[in-house]
Amino acid sequence: MGKPKVSVITATYNDKENLRRIMKQVSLQDYDNIEYIIVDGGSTDGTAEIIQEAEALFGERLKWVSEPDKGIYDAINKGIRMADGEILGCCFDRYAGPDVISKMVAIMEKEGTDGVHGDLYYMEGDKVVRYWHQGQGNIRYGWMPGHPTLYLRKSVYDRYGLYKTDYRISADYEFMIRILKNKRVKLSYLPEVLIYMSHGGTSTNSLGAYLEGMKEGHRALKENGVHFAWFTDLCRTLRVLAQFVQKR
Repeated sequence: MGKPKVSVITATYNDKENLRRIMKQVSLQDYDNIEYIIVDGGSTDGTAEIIQEAEALFGERLKWVSEPDKGIYDAINKGIRMADGEILGCCFDRYAGPDVISKMVAIMEKEGTDGVHGDLYYMEGDKVVRYWHQGQGNIRYGWMPGHPTLYLRKSVYDRYGLYKTDYRISADYEFMIRILKNKRVKLSYLPEVLIYMSHGGTSTNSLGAYLEGMKEGHRALKENGVHFAWFTDLCRTLRVLAQFVQKR
C-alpha cells in the first residue's frame, strides 16, 4: 500500500498575500501525497490570480472553489466535502518545518490512531507570546488539542459530522468536545512544536471576542452533555493562562 493521501484545506477571504504565504508553506512540505484545497469566500482583492499561482505549484493536486459562504467554519466544511484524502487538516499559518506532515502521518500509521496533534507557538511577528503545550489529557479537565495542529482521518468526520456553523468563534472547540468526550477517537501526540500561529485569530483578537469564545465554549460543553461545565471552563482558563507563562 502507498502512503495515505493528506488533504490540506485553506479557507480564505480577501487575504491574498497571506494566502500566497500559506500556499508556499504547503508546497514546501516533503510529504509526497498531498492534495491542496483552497476555499475562497468570493474574494474581490485579486485572490483569483493567487489561486492561479497555486495551480502552477500543485497542478492536479489542487482543488479550489470561490463563492460566498457563511463564514470560516462553513468554508472548512466545504473543503472537507471536497477532500479525497484519508487524512485531513487545515493550514492557516506556518509549519515549523518541511517535514511536519511526514511526521504526523508516520506516528498515526505507527500507532494506528484516528488523528494526531502537537504543540504550537502563538506568534506576534518573530516573538513567541504563547506556548501551547498540553500533551495528552481529558476534555473534562480543560485539556484540548491545539486545533491548528489537529489532523484527523476522514472517517472521524464521516462518523461525527462537520463543524457547526451556528458557532461564530468556538465551532472547533465544540467539534473537539464532540469527538473526544467519550474517548472513542484515539489521537497520537507529537511532542514538538508543529505550527507557528499568528496571535490574534478569531477567538483572541479582542477581550470581547475572548469572552464570546468562552460563552460559546460553555454552551458546547452543555450541548455535549459534559457535566459541571463550569469546572471545565475554570480548568481550561487556568491552562490558557499557564501557556503564557510557559512561552519560550
